[in-house]
Amino acid sequence: MSATLYIDRPHTHFTNLDFLTGKVVVKLTSETQISGIQVKLEGESRTRLSGPRHPHHEQSDKKRTEIEVHKILYKVLNLFPTPAVFNENTPNTVWTFAAGTYEYPFQFKFPFNNACSFQNSMLTNLNISGLKVEVARDTHRHVKKTLPPSLSSFPQMADIKYYVKATVVRPQFYKENIRTITNINFLPIEPPRTGNPGEETYARRQHGFAKSPSTSKMKSLFQKGSSSSLRDSSGDSPRVSADIRLPNPSILTCNEPIPLRILVSKTSESFETIFLQTLQIELIAYTKILAHDLKRNETNTSVIFSRSNMAIPLGRGGDPVGTEWTIDASMWSHIPLPSSVAPTFETCNISRTYELEVRVGLSHGTVGNMKPQLIVLPLRMPVKVYSGISPPQALLDAMAENGHIQPTVSPTKPSRPSQETSAPPPMPPRPTRPPAPLNPEDGYDDAPPSYEDAMAETLSPVDGPRREPGLPLHPPSHGNKVCSRFTNSRLFRKTVHLNISL
Repeated sequence: MSATLYIDRPHTHFTNLDFLTGKVVVKLTSETQISGIQVKLEGESRTRLSGPRHPHHEQSDKKRTEIEVHKILYKVLNLFPTPAVFNENTPNTVWTFAAGTYEYPFQFKFPFNNACSFQNSMLTNLNISGLKVEVARDTHRHVKKTLPPSLSSFPQMADIKYYVKATVVRPQFYKENIRTITNINFLPIEPPRTGNPGEETYARRQHGFAKSPSTSKMKSLFQKGSSSSLRDSSGDSPRVSADIRLPNPSILTCNEPIPLRILVSKTSESFETIFLQTLQIELIAYTKILAHDLKRNETNTSVIFSRSNMAIPLGRGGDPVGTEWTIDASMWSHIPLPSSVAPTFETCNISRTYELEVRVGLSHGTVGNMKPQLIVLPLRMPVKVYSGISPPQALLDAMAENGHIQPTVSPTKPSRPSQETSAPPPMPPRPTRPPAPLNPEDGYDDAPPSYEDAMAETLSPVDGPRREPGLPLHPPSHGNKVCSRFTNSRLFRKTVHLNISL
């Protein structure tokens, strides 16, 4: 007896509103009794952390391990018996199947939000580490937000996985149920973009160069200093300020260039020229991992752009105070954000946030006589990373009509006039609860859907560009080659900072 799970894969990853279709093939070599056949679509957020058993005793070397598991997606479909055959009065009916091959097609639709619940199944919460058996404890902390992306960057410590599981239930207690599991990748639709694209958020830092030591030389009565040397000796050391600016809200999209502007301003009177010496753009990822009372923070840094020894003059020494110089964006505008970056997300026990750091290195002097003094101005700004998969316009319109989101105000495209007299669209029909699960350990289906999930029942899947894990979103181009070089070059580095607290 065997069971095989076949999944139709139009993409190497799935997203919200996608239909997941396939079939379960059961092969019986002899006459077999079966209580039922189920297929499930599941998502799981699991963490495992270790810490001192007695945190208040410094001399204690004993360790304890905490496991926390949350079911962020749990959908059950009874393939056999079907609702037409199932009888609630005789739930323990057993059917005898003759030898042969049986095929059962199935279909799931991914919702928008998670239906988080702590799964108490012994099979789910058991973890064998060496000769030690670890069991996850119950928790009452649940976060109901958009389904998170698949995550496998922290093996044995934190992972988010999605899979399809088929189960053939046999009534005999001494015979194990037949199970087969197929893992799938998931990438969420990006949330609605609100705000005014014409506005910008910024981070600014000011600094002044140190005064150079005076090197006065004895001059003869007949020797006359040049006017430029007199200006340099009489003028103060230049002061500058550096700005980084992003559209409001600050959103970075995977596999698209960073919409970044870098400005340098002159804030003091000086006749010296300011030079751009170094420039580095980094994306810093902060991952918070929880396992009951244990916490762990990890920081990963990805270098997007890095260049040094440029010696690019910014303006001229005689520019007035308040002059702004815009650094040429063509240096980084052709480099897309790597598609391997996970979008910003939050679950009950794992969350991911980002910051963009730009380090601007400046020096001063004159053309051909640059002074060795170098200052590096670090600028940081919190950002959100989106997947680049836009939600359907029908969903955005329905959510805007019901006040769930505010329509985006565009400076080039006027917003749609509000219709105060129009009534909101009727709520779509909610799915009915399927028959009770055949196994007590399987629990029940998720709670009634949210407004977005209810709307999803009437919307078609996303019809637009989507990126594959580790691959560009758009057709191959020069920019995609740059992204490939980035992910495999020496410019990519990973630093991990650990912080365990109780």
